[in-house]
Amino acid sequence: MTPFRSLAAIVAVCVALAGGGASAARAPDATLRGVMTAADHQTYREVPFHVPAGTTRLTVEFEHTGKDQKSVIDLGLRDPQRFRGWSGGNKTHFTVSEAEATASYLPGPLPSGEWKLVLGVPNLREGAQAEYTARVYFERGAAFGGFQSTAVKPGPAWFRGDLHVHTAHSDGACASRKGLRVPCPVFRTLEAAAARGLDFISVTDHNATSQNQALRELAPYFDDLLLLPGREVTTFQGHANVFGPTGFLDFQLGSPRAQDLTTLQGQVEKAGGLISINHPGLPSGELCMGCGWVAKPTDFARIQAIEVVNGGSLAFPGGAESAVSGIPFWEARLNAGHRITAVGGSDNHDAGLSPTKPGAIGYPTTVVHAADLSQISILEGLRRGHVFIDVEGEGERLLEVTATLGDQTAQMGDQLLAQVGDAVLLQVHVSGVAGGVVELRGDGASLAAVRRLDITSQDQTLSFQIKADGAAHWLRVDVRGADGRLRLLGNPVYLVPPR
Repeated sequence: MTPFRSLAAIVAVCVALAGGGASAARAPDATLRGVMTAADHQTYREVPFHVPAGTTRLTVEFEHTGKDQKSVIDLGLRDPQRFRGWSGGNKTHFTVSEAEATASYLPGPLPSGEWKLVLGVPNLREGAQAEYTARVYFERGAAFGGFQSTAVKPGPAWFRGDLHVHTAHSDGACASRKGLRVPCPVFRTLEAAAARGLDFISVTDHNATSQNQALRELAPYFDDLLLLPGREVTTFQGHANVFGPTGFLDFQLGSPRAQDLTTLQGQVEKAGGLISINHPGLPSGELCMGCGWVAKPTDFARIQAIEVVNGGSLAFPGGAESAVSGIPFWEARLNAGHRITAVGGSDNHDAGLSPTKPGAIGYPTTVVHAADLSQISILEGLRRGHVFIDVEGEGERLLEVTATLGDQTAQMGDQLLAQVGDAVLLQVHVSGVAGGVVELRGDGASLAAVRRLDITSQDQTLSFQIKADGAAHWLRVDVRGADGRLRLLGNPVYLVPPR
């Protein structure tokens, strides 16, 4: 793992602890306390607090006593210039940021100065009182911890998701209730993801962040689905997904705003995000403008992922290994010494597309091994390469690769120190592809005595014996069906000579 990746992960964790419902992990930046009595019945009180310059996100957590006596305190918010929202008594916490806000509140710039928490008292009985406490948290960076304040699912597991979908916020379209072709609302995409059995999804509209307001609103309802913020940075020199940040990014490559990719990479790194080059094998032209990757210079040491299987590309003869496949582009980067994670994405533009068709949501599926189902953990799993691609998104298929040497153990994305003559055992656990084959690939594949093994049962563990030659190599596993077509694509294990 490179120093940047480690730093990005640390930054992301710190930000997660600072934001949203996870804010209890640190002290509030401001605490507002007071007491309401019967004299405040059906009146309003505006409680001032100061927002410092440079604040990009503000979270309020509110509580009050007296509920056993039917006391009610409603909430609203004003900034120095305008009214930002009113949630009444239906929310105990809310977030406002430049890019998105909790339902009831308006996103937009957060001017410094005196803000006011607006308190309304629709009911407070004679002789009763209600003590209130508002805890206010400020964030001052571009990083973002996620729409969901806690892990959607706890504990380590393989989590299945789609990293590339489009909605009405760019060029996604679907059938309306009358059967007309209309811009497809975000909720339809999330419904399709849930029906597919996915654990996470990233809405990656072209150069847009407006979808994040809808995602913020929908997150409490889709509480079994991780909503990973993303966008497809669409340029004349190539397309790339950015995962994590919600703020604006300069996508106008070749202009004074972003002369080259370095500007964009710096912005994403500052925000603790992840960049994934999309469909690099596609040609660029009138049918797909800027689709192939030609951005120069590209510092691939600062690229974390490449979309090697794209749902649209699966329609070409040869499927995942067609003439427009991203696999050769990715493997060329591996051969050059870069450790970049292979991912898949449906590139779905119609949430109503039949799930049996390539390009439907979850076809293909990216499967990530992570510490839990949270934004922080999924991004870290992607960075570390603990990933395989289920080309057809079957749901029950599994690929686990474990390399061992002495007391060393490595999974996909990890490295193993191996010197000349060391015997490395590569164990492959595969399920859901009976009758197929496991195929060893990589620039070190010739070090194995056998490179193809038959799969004879629905759940099976097979092994490759590898004799290290003291040089650096990458090894990965593909799984093919009985018809020879690629079903599962694995990320590498890296053999590295000891220094």
